[in-house]
Order: sequence, then structure tokens, then C-alpha cells
Amino acid sequence: QVQLVESGGGLVQAGGSLRVSCAASGRTFSSYAMGWFRQAPGKQREFVAAVTWSGRTLYGDSVKGRFTISRGNANHTMYLQMNDLTPEDTAVYYCAARKINSLSSRVSNYDYWGQGTQVTVSS
Repeated sequence: QVQLVESGGGLVQAGGSLRVSCAASGRTFSSYAMGWFRQAPGKQREFVAAVTWSGRTLYGDSVKGRFTISRGNANHTMYLQMNDLTPEDTAVYYCAARKINSLSSRVSNYDYWGQGTQVTVSS
């Protein structure tokens, strides 16, 4: 069993930066692939980025070149550094874990989810 807790969300102006974190419990964290998703009001959950235990990454088209995903297996934490934010990035950001250590952008391929952290970008 893995429990995920997001933190670091908040309000930022357009063009600014923010880093959100995901703290994971469970001894098998380092063997899981991890991902970030987001969901804006009235929209479906959208893939943002994913990372394997070895550090291979995958990004959604809307965030490529602006966001960076990383993880620290020693401290069971995953990060999402978000730069050059726009109002379109406003959403609840969710951390997710996948038992299979391979990259995926599909919501249904993730086994554990956090409660989410709100990111709001003002224009």
C-alpha cells in the first residue's frame, strides 16, 4: 500500500514559478513509476508528467519545456517544478503511483492517488 500527500500548491501570477511536492509512504516507492495529473473545473483529468524509478521522464504536450518532474528515491518524494505558468495551468494537481515501473499517461494505469493540491495562476 502506498499513501501519497501533495503539498506546495498556491496562488502565483502568470509568468511565475511554483514547485509542488508529493510525499510517499511505503517501502516499495522506489520501484514504482510516478506521475502528475491535473484537473480543472469541468474538465477531465489531464496527464502532466511521469517518471520511472531510474529517472526516465514523459511529459504532456501542454507542459513540455516549462515543467520538470523529478524524484528522490531516498526520501520518497517526487517534485514538479513549474515555470512560465499561465492561467491555463490552473487546476488541482494530483500525484499518482503505478505498480508497474514504466511510463504512462493514462489515468487508468495508476494504482494510487493523492488528494490533490490547488494551483491557481492569475493573469
